[in-house]
Amino acid sequence: MSNPAIDSEAIRTLANLLVETGLTEIEYDNGKVRLRVAKTAPAVQATAPVAVPVAAAAAAPAPQAAAAGDPGDHPGAVKAPMVGVIYHAPEPGAPPFIRTGDRVTEGQTLCLIEAMKTFNPVRATRSGTVAAILVDDATPVEFGEPLVIIE
Repeated sequence: MSNPAIDSEAIRTLANLLVETGLTEIEYDNGKVRLRVAKTAPAVQATAPVAVPVAAAAAAPAPQAAAAGDPGDHPGAVKAPMVGVIYHAPEPGAPPFIRTGDRVTEGQTLCLIEAMKTFNPVRATRSGTVAAILVDDATPVEFGEPLVIIE
């Protein structure tokens, strides 16, 4: 059994991306090599849930209600194809690619996701009307997170 050499530069790059985006975990897989980098919460935060059981029990019905209307289950949901930071416009000060109520066509650019200093367009998976934009500009997004609803 031979172990592949550890690509410390790739690990550093993924770790820097965690810091830049505020994410706690990131995974990279190119078919031959799979890397997962995760930040652990400081020990101080581990005690916080102990003080919150009453509030968590009171808030329990709300997540169930949200799960019933999960935007990710909508047939017109456009989901993030990668982890990164979403941008609604091609550059600061420019008008956004889309607004709620806009008519879009399949393949049209809806937003950009910056990942590893590269801006990647997120395109409409179908034609329709933009019913909702689910994430704010310049915020981190996770892989598979719903971004836009097209009806």
